[in-house]
Amino acid sequence: MNLRYVLKASRSFSVAFFIALYLIGCTSKTADPQPVADQYLVSSSDVATISKDQLVAQASAISPLYALLLKQGISVVKLVYKTKNWDGTAIQASGLLIVPNTTTAVPMISQQHGTIFDDADAPSNFGPESEAYQFATIFASIGYIMVCPDYIGFGASKSLPHTYENRTSLAQASLDMLRAAREYIGSHSEVKWDSRLYMAGYSEGGYATMALYKKMQDEVPTEFNLRAVSCGAGAYDKTSFMKALLTQKSAGVAQWNRAFLWVLLTYDQIYKLNRPLSFYFKEPYLTDIQKNRQLATLDVSFDQVLTDSFKAGILNGTDTAFLNAVADNNIYDWKPLTTLQLYHGDADPQVYYLNSKNAYDAMQARGAGKTVQLFTSVGKTHVQTIPDWLAGTYTLFTTVQ
Repeated sequence: MNLRYVLKASRSFSVAFFIALYLIGCTSKTADPQPVADQYLVSSSDVATISKDQLVAQASAISPLYALLLKQGISVVKLVYKTKNWDGTAIQASGLLIVPNTTTAVPMISQQHGTIFDDADAPSNFGPESEAYQFATIFASIGYIMVCPDYIGFGASKSLPHTYENRTSLAQASLDMLRAAREYIGSHSEVKWDSRLYMAGYSEGGYATMALYKKMQDEVPTEFNLRAVSCGAGAYDKTSFMKALLTQKSAGVAQWNRAFLWVLLTYDQIYKLNRPLSFYFKEPYLTDIQKNRQLATLDVSFDQVLTDSFKAGILNGTDTAFLNAVADNNIYDWKPLTTLQLYHGDADPQVYYLNSKNAYDAMQARGAGKTVQLFTSVGKTHVQTIPDWLAGTYTLFTTVQ
């Protein structure tokens, strides 16, 4: 889900909530790290400097309430950095760093974006329809350093296929973006970071954020001062979600089907299944998919697109190769140690509610307790839940210092 709808969807928030955001406090600045040779950062380039007045005009076009939040102008920088693709190949990726123009040390948010199909919407391109332009700029002005990875397949790595909903590559690209941002800040004394890190994302961004969080806890638990994480409507339980798509009628919305299709195509490639598309898809949809890949127009329930033999192999458990590929991307059954909030609408027709419910139940079974909370938006869809996630996320980040 592209969060270009976030600001529009959240116009009805109460003034009290926006005032609470405006009063976000910052702890005192920690000692500047000693400069070291860059291991991840390849290059940086200035994208824009936007004054508070310009931001006020931009925010006012969406809602006058947002203009009340803004504290200062911002500087926008594109970072190119070293990372690894899904197969371990060394590549260069990119992302956007948005810095509030303040002398006060402020916290950082790693914000993983939702599904995009156009490279113009990648954060580092800073297009007017991108989440970075519409969303991250406002919260940078409030008083956060915003780190916005493009992921593999966009920006500097646009010549490569986007590794859609692959936990390994999404987590690696996001983690290495954080490392590159830290190196940039270390050599730019005008950027004041108080060391606190928060992470957030919705839809694919929710999934990417969860994957990043788990990777950090498992592999580098002390590298960053992580304080809290907020994940909205991510597809964390891939196995259950896949089976639900095969046994329940989906909405038949072409844009949503493109996301389901993209997952299948990505896993076939990454796990080297290399099956002909006719193994998965039947006519009259096969020809469209062969020509347009994930941009095919599929306006029927997604299960109708798939061959009977493929569906049978998934449901009776005989297609172990594909089932193992799907299961390798499950990120719902583990025990988070740092505060995590999950948001999901129980009427979500795009990313089914079972993903967050199963994650919460599995985490509680592992003893997560109050560290993990699930906030259910009763009767709300994917888009309708965004304001609830947005409000809860920043209330969380304000509260957990």
